[in-house]
Amino acid sequence: MKVLLIDDHPLILAALQSVIQGLGDNVVVSSASSGKAAREALRNDSSFDLVLLDLHLGDADGFDLLTEFRSQYPAVPVVVISASDRTSDVIRSIDMGAMGFVPKRSSNETLVEALQQVVSGGVYVPPMNMASDVIGTASTPAQRVQSEAYEAGFQTTPSLSQLGLTPRQTDVLALLLKGQPNKLIARELGLSVETVKDHVAAVLRALNVSSRTQAVIAVSQMLKLQGSGTPGGFSAWNPVRR
Repeated sequence: MKVLLIDDHPLILAALQSVIQGLGDNVVVSSASSGKAAREALRNDSSFDLVLLDLHLGDADGFDLLTEFRSQYPAVPVVVISASDRTSDVIRSIDMGAMGFVPKRSSNETLVEALQQVVSGGVYVPPMNMASDVIGTASTPAQRVQSEAYEAGFQTTPSLSQLGLTPRQTDVLALLLKGQPNKLIARELGLSVETVKDHVAAVLRALNVSSRTQAVIAVSQMLKLQGSGTPGGFSAWNPVRR
């Protein structure tokens, strides 16, 4: 597995590299200490299996890089590693295509769990009990509505087994958790895009959320509360049928 670390703090780079190399003997870690170096690394070799991206670099905004990498290298999963643990930053990162968000204050064990989850095709988000943080930073009416839905929905969502999803809706949710857009979900399941949209809407209603990002975060939190914490736990609950 080839991993690219992007962080402008040498000590953080060294610590992350040590943890990641502990994932296995076949792990090869490269590092970039700036946005410019990260762009060059990916231009020279786009076959990385995973990218870890710090949001605060000296020469680039991490969110801008995240957007750029997701657009230019859609097959490469990006995990945000940040000193921030604000819920608004987590939601924004996942909404922009990150497959995970790990605060730098997290333990080595948590980082390993997060990376294993992402490599296995899932999305990792940290435990979040900060809905008020999202509401406090919402600046537009649409953002405030979404934040309020987030706060209300995530505190009242039932367990996965109680959602009442149909088998096909469960299939759609499993692929949604992998960050796949409607077109790819339709291709994977042999459905029309319009049918997928209907299923996604049903899933959002069942979760009592208003966006795909909120659905991903809601299910991630639910899995943690149920003790599985990994996509494997979700897959065992009801896997996608082929």
